[in-house]
This record gives sequence, structure tokens and C-alpha cells, in this order.
Amino acid sequence: MSHLKPSEIVAELDKYIIGQDKAKRSMAIALRNRWRRQQVPDDLRDEIAPKNIILIGPTGVGKTEISRRLSRFTDSPFTKVEASKFTEVGYVGRDVESMVRDLVEVTVTMGKSDESGRVQDKARQNAEERMLDLLLPRGGQPEANPGTATSGPQGITALTVADKVSPTREKLRRMLRDGRLKDRYVDLDVADRSMPMVEIFSNIGMEEMGINFRDMLGGLLPKGTKRRKAKVAEAMEILTQEEAQSLIDMDKVVRTAIEKVEQSGIIFLDEIDKIAGRSSGQGPDVSREGVQRDLLPIVEGSTVTTKYGPVKTDHILFIASGAFHAAKPSDLIPELQGRFPIRVELDSLGREEFYRILTEPKNALLLQYVELMRTEGVEIVFDDEAVREIAKIAEEVNNNTENIGARRLHTILEYLLEDILFDAPDQAEKRIVITHDDVVKRLKGVKDDEDLSRFIL
Repeated sequence: MSHLKPSEIVAELDKYIIGQDKAKRSMAIALRNRWRRQQVPDDLRDEIAPKNIILIGPTGVGKTEISRRLSRFTDSPFTKVEASKFTEVGYVGRDVESMVRDLVEVTVTMGKSDESGRVQDKARQNAEERMLDLLLPRGGQPEANPGTATSGPQGITALTVADKVSPTREKLRRMLRDGRLKDRYVDLDVADRSMPMVEIFSNIGMEEMGINFRDMLGGLLPKGTKRRKAKVAEAMEILTQEEAQSLIDMDKVVRTAIEKVEQSGIIFLDEIDKIAGRSSGQGPDVSREGVQRDLLPIVEGSTVTTKYGPVKTDHILFIASGAFHAAKPSDLIPELQGRFPIRVELDSLGREEFYRILTEPKNALLLQYVELMRTEGVEIVFDDEAVREIAKIAEEVNNNTENIGARRLHTILEYLLEDILFDAPDQAEKRIVITHDDVVKRLKGVKDDEDLSRFIL
């Protein structure tokens, strides 16, 4: 973040997301402010609260994508949850604290993956020694049967110091590195990951109790192993993974993960407008206001218990989003409104934006189809007029049915290219040009029939 100015953050977002300049500016400022907070004196740092954001706009205009892209190139822990999945405590449903646990779990997993990459070379060396122990029995002579080698009780045969440096062992090492032993089979003992199933609690009940029964039982039960036969190449991967796991300092990974979550975590609360009503309306619906009151302490800043330890939410950035068709941000309880001081309205997407989405971003939709077809040896080309017609039809269908934003382009392109995608492996013509007339011919009948377009497009 020290190298990313707000203007550079927006420029990075522009590579993937079309339009929505106001939302990009607000998000860039919020992220830069997090870095600025780290630079202020310690006595003031904890007093600066994150400026949480509400993104207001219909589905498919880029709300989630902006947040996800921001987290990726700033390396911030990120999780997305639907506010409508939460229920007031006492009802069957997700506990609001589970979103913090999810964020910690994701961050720990990422930390383990990063740490595993750092120790990969050492793990590979250790795995090579273990493999040579499997291939070379006691006494320094190769296994009499060239088909298999067998490990000892712990997967490693005990060898003398002289065995470790024997010419035979070094010859096997060269053969192993050259790949000449990759099709040979070895027997090795691997950890038995099967666990006894306990069908007493549902996953929801276990989550609310905040106890990970699988981990608890895993610590009580003896570590089992099972013998399996594998080719040398596969066995090397298994042994490398085992060595990497043993080299990882999990205490350090967890400490780093919790610090990252507390200082730079981002939680994206989607569909917050679904809980914005002051009353549940009709039927035995869950209290929306109750869910808001459960969310309030998490957003304000509290300590959540996770299986990795307590996590403070004071400086986690919360980004809420919703269409707000039936409700307004002012329908949220006043305390929760005050915790989301920044509100940004995103623009609906029209014909011109759809055309740009199809052609401009680094992950442009048309480029994705071009690359997919290239795997079959088929080159597909979209005429400019055809692209504009696709954008026009997407706008019209959105106006006449439900407005689902840019997601409509996926539906239309899949229907337009269905025959080509199906016949691609047997396609004699290796260059296909999609013209304006092709688009009209394929889509006009369905588009003009409103009932049909509701089902198909």
C-alpha cells in the first residue's frame, strides 16, 4: 500500500471494471486511509476507526468485483457473506460472528500456502532423502525386486552413516533426479485422514458453539497410518507435502494471520438491504432488526472467539452492498447507519458500458471465449457491429425483464455461441467470424418474444 496512491488504485481497477468512477474513488480512499493509519503515532492509531462503505446499486454493476479486486492487489484478507443468511440469535441460521471466523480461516489457509512455498526447497531435499531410504534397504544394496521398495514402520528405513553416503545411494539419487525411477512403485506409510463421523450436531450448531469438534477429536485420537503403493513421482509429492507441513511454524502463521485480519481484513456484506426493514412484515419471518442489532457490535468493534484465538474487529473494513429497491439505507437502525458513513451509488449499465465490458478489460468476456476456442484449434472473431448488437440486446432484455446488469452478457453469449461451442472439436472450418447478421438471426426471435426471453435470455 505504501506504493499505491489512490489514483493508482483506480487505474488498477480500470483494467478490470468499466465505469463506476465514484465507487472506485471512495474505495481507493478507504484503502489508502488504512495505510495512513499505520503511519500515525501509536497513541492515535487505535483511535482512528475505519470508514465503512455502503455500495448502492442493482445487481451485476460491479459492487462485489470492485471489492474483490481491491483485496487481491493489496493482499488484504477478504471474505464475502450475504447478510440475508444471518438470523437473530435463537433462530436456526448463521451466527453473525461466523463471518469473522470465515475471514480468519481464509487468512490462515493463505498463510500456510505462502509458508509452504518458502520451505519447499528444504522439504524437497528431505523428501528426497526419505525416498532414497525407501529405495535402498539396509546394507546399502538396492532392493532385490526392482518393482517395489518398502518403508519401515514410520515410512523411513534406518540406515547407517556409511549407507547415507554410499556410491549406490548417490547413483540412485542421480537416477531419481533424472526421472528414471518415476515409474517404479514404492510402499509407504501415509497419515490416515479418515475421522469417525459424529452425527449429533449439525454444522450450524457446531459453528454457533464455536468449537471445532474435528480438531478436538483429532487431538484425542491416536494418529493412524495406512500403507499404500504409489509410483515414485507421486510418492515424492506426498513426502514433500508431509515435510513441508512439518517445517511450517503454525504458531507464527496463526499470529501473522490474526494480525492481518485485525489490521487489513475486508468483509463484504452483500444484500444488506434484505435486513433493512424495521419489521418482518408477514408470517413467522426472522426479525430483521434483530439481525442488525447482532451485526452492530461486530461492526462497531468487539472481540470474536475463533479456534485460533480471540480476534478484534475494531479495524476490519466492512463494505456493505444492496440494491435498495424496496428499502432505503435510512431504514437501517440509526446505530448501524452511523457505522457506514460513506455511501456510494453505482450507475446502472447501458449499451455503451456493455460494449466496453465485452472488449476493454484485461479479462474481457469476448477474450475469454476466444481463448477457450483456441484450445480446440478454432479461431473465433467478433465483428465490431456484432459486438454492438450484443450490447444493444443485453440492454433491451434488461429493460424488459429483470435488470441483472453485466451478468446478462454471459447468458446472451452462451446462447449465441451454443452451436459453435458444441461442434468445436469436430469443426472443419478453423476460422469463424461472428457478424451482425449472425447475432440478429440467432437472437432476434427470442428477444422479440418477451415470454420466451424471460426463460432463455
